[in-house]
Amino acid sequence: MNKQLLYPLLVLAGGAILALLLATNKPTVESETLQPMITTVRVIKVEPKTEYLTVSSQGSVQPRTQSTLIPEVSGRVTWISPSLVGGGSFKRGDVLLKIDKADYQSSVERSQAVVQRTEVEHSFAGDEQKRLEKLFKKNLASQSQLDEARRNARVAAANLMEGRANLKQAQRDLGRTELTAPFDGLVRNEQVDLGQFVSRGTSIGVIYATDFVEVRLPVAASQLAFTGLPTNTRGQIPPDIQPPVTLTADIGNTKQIWEAVLVRAEAEIDEQSRMLYGVARLPSMRNEESFPIPVGLFVQAEIRGRKVENLMQLPRSAIRDGDQVLVVDSENRLHFRNVRILRLQHDDVLISEGLQAGELVCISPLQAVVAGMLVNPIIE
Repeated sequence: MNKQLLYPLLVLAGGAILALLLATNKPTVESETLQPMITTVRVIKVEPKTEYLTVSSQGSVQPRTQSTLIPEVSGRVTWISPSLVGGGSFKRGDVLLKIDKADYQSSVERSQAVVQRTEVEHSFAGDEQKRLEKLFKKNLASQSQLDEARRNARVAAANLMEGRANLKQAQRDLGRTELTAPFDGLVRNEQVDLGQFVSRGTSIGVIYATDFVEVRLPVAASQLAFTGLPTNTRGQIPPDIQPPVTLTADIGNTKQIWEAVLVRAEAEIDEQSRMLYGVARLPSMRNEESFPIPVGLFVQAEIRGRKVENLMQLPRSAIRDGDQVLVVDSENRLHFRNVRILRLQHDDVLISEGLQAGELVCISPLQAVVAGMLVNPIIE
């Protein structure tokens, strides 16, 4: 046989044998059932709780009572109390300043002299009237003489009344040469020096009481309902419904806390800020060991509002589409649930309706959610 023909035939025969072997020894394919991918989610088991709603605000501490020192008489300053300086402390009734009283002493003495003279004239006019009335009854005095005596008596009485009024005025002016403190307090500032001439009605300083201080707190109109106060509350708040207020401030490396109460609400909403201002009040000094709250300090405030029961608290990440949450049922399937949001509070949200105690709420940020999908819940 020709070798050129033999080689191709051998190759073809080998290929056929190889193909037969592959066909008779092909691998078997085993079928497997595909298991669905179950998404693992974090869930919270909600439990109802009772909570006081709070309203946050801030403001500066101001004295409850502040007065401007204004002399009621004019004169040269002859004495100034050592307490009448910025930050000076004084007690009620302490003399803060004295004005030269020589002129006012002279005025008192002149008024006393006038009173004495008019008393004599009044006594004489009264006796003269009585004498002429007796003579008139005996036809020994004319009607005109009696009328003149009566007029003189009335004029003398009026002069005596005027003299006594002038004496009281002079005595009051003499007493006003000493400015006394109307309350226990501190001096905010003063603008007077020894020997200076001060005029009546001119401000010489500002003082304030240290019994109570106040903080003016702005409250947004949307937050008023959380305070628990009636919507028509204006002016003084009745003591039995005054909300507690917690004030805090950082002084140095220490956080100081003071307890106050909201005592009144202002009459109108501010047109620029759209805020209603409430006023919190507290004693300036709680006790000897506590840190007094200084006037002018900027503080943060938490107003304790109304008490609400059966609230569910969730993180904001649990809310979807504004007012929905994802609830995991007993079969580990997701369902959408509409809820009623009472308020957003920092990083949490308070739910008042739509959830039951013990239910599991998904808080994982799922992108695609299908109602009824199976999940693997992990309780936090």
